[in-house]
Amino acid sequence: MSAAPAPAGSRRVNVRTPEVMERVQAEVESHYRSPLVEAVRASGGVLTIDGTTVRLAREFGFCYGVERAIDLAYAARKVFAERRVFLLGEIIHNPEVNRQLTEMGIVSIPVGQHEQAIADFQSEDVVIVPAFGAETRLMQKIAERGCMVVDTTCGDVMSVWKRVRNYAKTGFTSIIHGKAEHEETRATSSRALGDDGRGHYLVVLTLADVDFVCDHIRNGGDKAAFLDRFKGASALSEGFDPDTHLRRIGVANQTTMLKSETEEIQRRLHQAIQDRDGPEEGAKNFLVFDTICGATQERQDSLFHLLRHPLDVLLVVGGYNSSNTTHLVEIGEQQLPTFFIRTAECLESLEQIVHFDLHSKSEKTSYSGKLASPDPVVIGITAGASCPNNLIEDTLLRVFQLRGISPEVVRAAVL
Repeated sequence: MSAAPAPAGSRRVNVRTPEVMERVQAEVESHYRSPLVEAVRASGGVLTIDGTTVRLAREFGFCYGVERAIDLAYAARKVFAERRVFLLGEIIHNPEVNRQLTEMGIVSIPVGQHEQAIADFQSEDVVIVPAFGAETRLMQKIAERGCMVVDTTCGDVMSVWKRVRNYAKTGFTSIIHGKAEHEETRATSSRALGDDGRGHYLVVLTLADVDFVCDHIRNGGDKAAFLDRFKGASALSEGFDPDTHLRRIGVANQTTMLKSETEEIQRRLHQAIQDRDGPEEGAKNFLVFDTICGATQERQDSLFHLLRHPLDVLLVVGGYNSSNTTHLVEIGEQQLPTFFIRTAECLESLEQIVHFDLHSKSEKTSYSGKLASPDPVVIGITAGASCPNNLIEDTLLRVFQLRGISPEVVRAAVL
């Protein structure tokens, strides 16, 4: 029996034809749009009925990159209705959106099973790359299978890739602020190796991580201890040597990190390089570009603006594994009771709220006496870039319903 011919490589396909997108837009709007939320936003983002006030952040919900990714996934299913369609992980970090795609027959492959699944792909299969992007080694394996690829990678993410590739090309090590196991950071780290695979990277998450790195930059130290601190979790490039690869550094970041923290990390690393090399040489050995996603920044800035108003409770709606949503929760927790909820169903009653606790990294149920109070109450609501407006509508209606105000009364007051 003769061997099968080798696949010719992956084929990137354009599914955004006018006739397809017209059908896609109608379906997407039916799943995720909320005329109620749009009306509240148009009237200033504040709705008060019988002593209950809801304030919406100025910016929340789907950004352009998320909308584009969802549109492409829906279009892929329509264009390739008779073919197997696979998705590498989740299109975005929102369970409602990913559930919809699964119901459409798109097979989502968990992150830890990518390589095993790709080995079984056929040339007629369609593979959707999520908004976070995918590692270069996975893209190469998909190309070897000859699959068709629908790439939904966000443009802001690709801008970061361009930066870290340039770092590698010019002999700079990429210091990446992000979560080492996050899909986006893994994809960015793979690009930081450069086109020849000889580049290097280090992923830092906390300010404590950065201070540890800065101390080594200034004073050197125990190389084994350094490598031990960052071992595992894909935080170090293979062969990383802190004595060599921290001589010239360029800073980048996962696009959904907390802006203020990223800026502080940049400042501390810059200062450490200058302390070691002096201002003139330090300027030659340090590079930085602002690679925080514009939508992430807008949603953080909008929350800061919302928090200038008196609020009793803040509800942040979104997927628990959403990085940009998590940072909104961190901001809110600094000022008032903040609950990270997945859907309106988490508001079980006036007293009981099921929410994700960032500190224990688990879902828990907490008591909120303020919502149950007969006194007037003001509730703030926001969401990250991966949360659809229909989930915001459900949350808004649930808040009023628990306070004794029916959905019909709310709609009549707004629409």
